[in-house]
Formats: sequence, C-alpha cells, structure tokens
Amino acid sequence: MTRSPATRTALVTLVAAGLLSAAGCGLGGGGAGAEEARRTGEVSGEITFRTLQLKPKFTAYVQGVIDSFEAKYPAVRVKWEDVPGDGYNEKLVADAQAGALPDVVNLSTDSFQLLGDRGMLADVARLDGKAAGEYVRGAWEQFRLPGKGDGVYAYPWYVTPEILTYNKDLFAKAGLDPDKPPTSVEQFFDYAEQIAARSGGRYAAFMADPKGRLPGDWQKMGVPLLNDARDRFTFDTDRAVAWVERMKDLYAKGAMPKESLLKADDINQLYGAGKLVFGPGSPGFVRDIRTNAPQVYARTRVAGAVTGTLGHIGIYAQSLGIRKDTEHPDAAAEFAQWVTNGPNQVEFSRNATIYPSNAKGLADPRFTDRGDGNDPETLARAIGAEQLKTADLDANTPVQWTNQVGDAVVREVQKAIQGEQDPRAAVRRAQEEANRLLAAGNRS
Repeated sequence: MTRSPATRTALVTLVAAGLLSAAGCGLGGGGAGAEEARRTGEVSGEITFRTLQLKPKFTAYVQGVIDSFEAKYPAVRVKWEDVPGDGYNEKLVADAQAGALPDVVNLSTDSFQLLGDRGMLADVARLDGKAAGEYVRGAWEQFRLPGKGDGVYAYPWYVTPEILTYNKDLFAKAGLDPDKPPTSVEQFFDYAEQIAARSGGRYAAFMADPKGRLPGDWQKMGVPLLNDARDRFTFDTDRAVAWVERMKDLYAKGAMPKESLLKADDINQLYGAGKLVFGPGSPGFVRDIRTNAPQVYARTRVAGAVTGTLGHIGIYAQSLGIRKDTEHPDAAAEFAQWVTNGPNQVEFSRNATIYPSNAKGLADPRFTDRGDGNDPETLARAIGAEQLKTADLDANTPVQWTNQVGDAVVREVQKAIQGEQDPRAAVRRAQEEANRLLAAGNRS
C-alpha cells in the first residue's frame, strides 16, 4: 500500500510506457468532454468507491468507514471495489475510455495527473467550497493542475513524507556531529565524502541507486525537468551535470557500496547490519528496523528530510478523485470528505504507517507527541507530521517520467558514475533518449 518516499521510483513512476501512449492518444469515451456535475443539495444515490490494494488487510477499517457514512446518510449506498496494484492505471485508462470511471476513485500521484490533465476529474474546490480549510496546505496544493487556474482536482487522502534516518554511532565515527544532520542535497554529499574518507571501507554512506534518487534530487536542486508546454525534457543543465559529477566522485571514493549501482541490494539488511550510515527516508523503515535489528534501532536517529534549493520535501500521496460527470455529486463529495476527515485518517494511521492530510488529524496527539525524545519511531512520526504542516511539498514527478524514461536516464548516468563516459555527455544523451521516448509516446 504505502511505499518509501526515499525511493523515487516507487513514489511516482508507476506509469508504464503503454499507459503514456494511451494518454498521448487521448482518453475518449466519457468524462473529458462532458459537462461537470454540480451539487443539488440532495445527498442520495448509489456511488461506486474504488481503492487500490487495501483488501484484505484493511477490509474491516474501510468497511467501517462506509457503514458509518451510510448510517449518517441513509439515502446513499456505497459500492466498494478494491483493485490490485498491478495494472491499476491501465484499468483506469480502460474505464475512462469506456465512460465507466467510479464516482470516487483512489488515485496515486501518476494516475491523478493522467486523469486530471485530460479533464476526467471534478474540481473539488468548486464542488466543496469549504474543503480547502480542512487539509494541510501542502497536501491541498498538491492536487492543483498546471494551466487549470484555482481548481483542485482531488481530495488529499493519506500521505507519507520523506524523513532522514541515520546511524548516530557511524556518524560520529566519521567525525560528524550526530546533532547536525545534513539539510540539503549538496550537504548530504559533503557528509558522504567525509564518511568515505573516515570509514576505511568498513561502512558506506548511502546506496548508489540512481533510479531511487532521480528525479527527486534534481527537483530539489531546482533542475527543470520539462519545458512549460510539458512536451520536452529540459534537465540537461549545469546543475544536473554537477550532480552526476558528484555521484561519480563519491562512488570512486567508496561513499556507496559498489554493487548498489547496478543491482537492488536490500538496504534494510545493510543498514541493519551496521554497514550503512543513512537508511531509507521512510517512517515505515524505522518500524521495520525496530523489529528486525533492535541493536541498530537503538543507534538510529531521525531528522527532517534533506531538501535543496527550493526547500521542498518528498512525499508519497494518495488522493480521492471525483468522476467529473458523476450522477450523484453530493453523495460523492460528502463521501470523499468523510473518508478523508480527521478522525477517519487518524484511525487509518493506527493500522498503517501513514499520515493524515487532514489538518485536524495531523494535530492529533498521535502525531505531536515526541515522547522522551529518544525513541526513533515516535520521533519519526512527529517529525514527519511537523514537516507536512509547514513545508512545501516536492513537485510531483511528472507523468512523462515513465519507467522507460527513468531507465533510459539511469543507464546513461550509471555509465558516467562508473567512469565510462563524461558526465556532461551522459546528461545530454539521457535527455535526448528521454525526449525520443516522450515523442514516441505522444505519436502513438
């Protein structure tokens, strides 16, 4: 269900090349050209609610939310369907083409962009004028769309912010102050260089894994991914080249495990074995380490996420979209707000390592209590919540950055990191291949 926001691939690059091709062809068949539904004041009718991979683990929770809503609004019936993660976006495309989107639909970042950009979702700020005040600003703003004015096209649901996790003992052994963790991408690299110099090869700073770091690091550093028309990649810049050059240098100096460049090692296992200074930036990871490596858990510190030029943090966000031409806009809007209200989101967080996007939910003592200040999991929850209240959220990885595009960029970057080609040439070739793939998708 939730994924580590430190791993950008899992954050937002679920779209397959075939899905982008379908988007390039347009999503006809219903919704995009239809008139947007308007509220009537009557909360009634049967609505369909689709979620992403919540059964069977969260069946009792979701059904309880539905039952309580139907008790409050007896003229409404909610038909719940849960869809596996594999092929979820492809199913959305097929349903959109057939005019069969659900009334209320669970959207990940990429599926939100895919449907929202093509006019398939209702403007919930228009449907529900008071909704904006219910959610933390960063989460609400996450669901605006470029070129669509003040509209907001989904209710924020559960979110997972990025945090920083690190082994304080290894940090100190490298001559770094555990009370002063890195706060920017550039400083993170500076610390990694010192760790490599002091570790003698006994441990490394972080995993190489360019696919997990891109495009997130570039976004934090202010690298423009796309032009204003969003039809060409534009990341071939001095800042992107500097990032590749730094990665190459750090890799050569031993700041990263050599094998982590080309294969997916288990970062939890390496961190749990005391071989890695920085762990994944996920609150869920902290819970896993407590269970699987209690000795290292006792040496784990958590801090606010590494940011960059823009002061943004990474986030993995889920939302609830309303079908633009739903026959029951009142029921759909009231239900979406019910699912995402403070009490229901807090209750959800007791069953999973997620955070409420709802402001009242995030103010719950569960997310404000730091305990005695020494327990990593408690601190991780409080630090993540504090960031969500105040920080601008990292820009969504654009839907154009598909798995194919990510793989193409990583192939060139890997060659540069290994010293097989010049970093500037690598970034140029990566952009050329990314634009070739983008153009091919748009022609399909």
